[in-house]
Amino acid sequence: MKPLPLLIDFDGVIRLGDVPAPDAKEFFNFIDKKRIPACVISNSTLKTSSEIKEFFHNNNIEFNIPAITASEAALKYARDKYKRVKVYCIESIKKIFADLLVEKNPEAVIVGDLVDGWSYDILNQIFRDVYAGADFIAMQKNKFWKPDGKNLCLDAGSFISAIEYATGKEALLIGKPSSIYFRTALKILGDENSSFYMLGDDLETDITGAQKIGGKGILIFTGKTKSLIEVTEDLPAYTTNNLPEVIKILDGLY
Repeated sequence: MKPLPLLIDFDGVIRLGDVPAPDAKEFFNFIDKKRIPACVISNSTLKTSSEIKEFFHNNNIEFNIPAITASEAALKYARDKYKRVKVYCIESIKKIFADLLVEKNPEAVIVGDLVDGWSYDILNQIFRDVYAGADFIAMQKNKFWKPDGKNLCLDAGSFISAIEYATGKEALLIGKPSSIYFRTALKILGDENSSFYMLGDDLETDITGAQKIGGKGILIFTGKTKSLIEVTEDLPAYTTNNLPEVIKILDGLY
């Protein structure tokens, strides 16, 4: 029987802050040894998969599995659906959409992270195109984040919600917990309709999102979620405290 694919969240699981998680090297060696079909996924709209691979290379960790970010998943979706789009995100990510970009009359408006580049003028530009009939695509809809690791700031989801309210049109979400993202990653591994395991640190976006489409969640308490206190539904199939515990679980599954 073909082994189930394993999707692995990036931040909070195999990268903690600006450094690899403890035992990340042993974790990837285990995946390689067991020949587990795996893919790293990230909700970031500030990075590409090449930057994820570079991160591990710079930290002397062998990384031999595919990776995909929410921005790249949005690009794959756009190429399948449209010929003309407007994209609002940081310049390094906007460049990957170069062959689809137009200045006027887009079929869709795709919104990612602008960091501190948000303005009333930009919000109005997005609003006018969406109100005029363009499809509205969100790379991610996170409410807030800590760009400096300390101070909370509004994230793209807050601005996207404002456009949704003004236009009465809900944005199509590409990033987690959207099934589009999980299926895009699974397609890279050869079967977008397969059941799968999802290793993540966020109970809502990683675990619940995956389990709603038939995945089995492996929740690790090294990132956003620290416990399951008061959780009454959508419990993960497995809970772990660190990557060595994940290895033990996977060793019994593969």
